[in-house]
Amino acid sequence: MRIAIASDHAGFELKEHVKSQLAAAGHDVVDVGPDTDESVDYPRYAAPAARLVAEGDAEKGVLVCGSGVGVAIVANKVPGVRAVNAHDVEEAQLARAHNDANVVTLSGRRLDGAQADAIVDAFLAEAFEGGRHSRRVAAIEQPPQ
Repeated sequence: MRIAIASDHAGFELKEHVKSQLAAAGHDVVDVGPDTDESVDYPRYAAPAARLVAEGDAEKGVLVCGSGVGVAIVANKVPGVRAVNAHDVEEAQLARAHNDANVVTLSGRRLDGAQADAIVDAFLAEAFEGGRHSRRVAAIEQPPQ
């Protein structure tokens, strides 16, 4: 699977860990940046990674910042992206199964490598259930009324 990944400085270390785990599992990882842990603004990296997912150049995305919230907000502004800030495996599974989330965001300050691995693995493994959830996902894609 082709996966876009990005972070800010607070998420850099966890991004590097997740990137290596994904590559070791055989995934094609597109690292949008940054290349160091020097202070950066997360929209500069989260938006291009989210666009790769929205445009079909990556199947899924993983974004990391200090809380996971900022990169989720940025990603969710990109039409076609449904990002979830997952704190545990169940949130990642439900976001995929019920919301067809295509980007998972992580907290570099609150999650360790093992927790992030479990969340990302669950996110990538879970399938969208479709059915009644398809109607809801379609409604998400519509402009607010």
